[in-house]
Amino acid sequence: MPRAPDRLFCLCLLVLALPTPAAQPEASTDRPGLLDTARADFGGFGDYLKADAKATFFNGANLFALGGAGAASVAMNKTDLDEHIATYFARHDTFEGFSSESLYVIGNPITHFAGTALWYVFSAETHDDLSRERAVTMLSALTINAAVTTGLKAIRHNHTPDGGPWSWPSGHTSSSVAVASVLHEYYGLKVGLPAYAVAGVVAWRMMDEGDHWASDVLFGATLGWVVGHTVAGRHATLEIAGFKVLPYYGRPDAPAVGISLAKTF
Repeated sequence: MPRAPDRLFCLCLLVLALPTPAAQPEASTDRPGLLDTARADFGGFGDYLKADAKATFFNGANLFALGGAGAASVAMNKTDLDEHIATYFARHDTFEGFSSESLYVIGNPITHFAGTALWYVFSAETHDDLSRERAVTMLSALTINAAVTTGLKAIRHNHTPDGGPWSWPSGHTSSSVAVASVLHEYYGLKVGLPAYAVAGVVAWRMMDEGDHWASDVLFGATLGWVVGHTVAGRHATLEIAGFKVLPYYGRPDAPAVGISLAKTF
C-alpha cells in the first residue's frame, strides 16, 4: 500500500491528467455611448414618425373624434358661445403674475420637447432601455402633435380673444394633453391623472388670460388625446398577468432567442 507522500503524488498526477475545460470567452461589458445610441434610435426616426402618424390619422375612431371636436368648435364660434366664455374669463381672473407665467412655461411645447430630451439622455446614460424607448415614443407623439397643430393654425389663421394670431387650436393644450396621454398609457392612472390635472389647469389658464377661445382648447385637447394614446399604444410593452414580455437573447456563451417575463417590485 503506498505511503501518504506516494498517495499525494498519485493524486496530483490524476488532477493534472484530467481534461482542462476550454476557456470561455468573457462577456463584453462594453456598452454603446450616448451618440451611438442616439444614431441607432434616430437614424430611422422619419419612418418611425410616418408609421405613428399613419396609425393615428388612418383610424376611423380617431377621425370621428377629431371631426366631432372640429364640428363643436365651429358651432361654438358661430353661436357666439366662444364670446360668452371669453367674457366670463375677462371678468373673473383666476391666474395672474407668477402663477400665470409658470403655467405658460409648463404647458409650452418647447418645455415638453426639452423635458423629453433630458429623459432620453438620462435613460441612455443609465442604460435604462425601456425608459429610453418610451422617451423616443414621447418625442414622436410631440412631433406629430406639433406638426398638425401648427398646420391647422396656419390654415385657420384666426385671432385670439386678446388679438393675437394663430388661435385655433391651442398648442399649449394639445401638447399638454399629449404628454398626459402618453404617460397614462405607460404608467397608468397613478401618473396619468396628475398629468391630466396639470393639462386641465394649463387649458384653463390659456382661456383665463385671453390667449385662446374655448373652441381652441376643446379641439386642442382632443387632438392631444388622440395622438398621445395612439402613438404610445402602438409601442406599449405587452404584459401578461402584470409581467412585462421582453425579448430574450441568452448569454454570449449560450446564445438563445426567446421571450422573458419581468416584473418590478
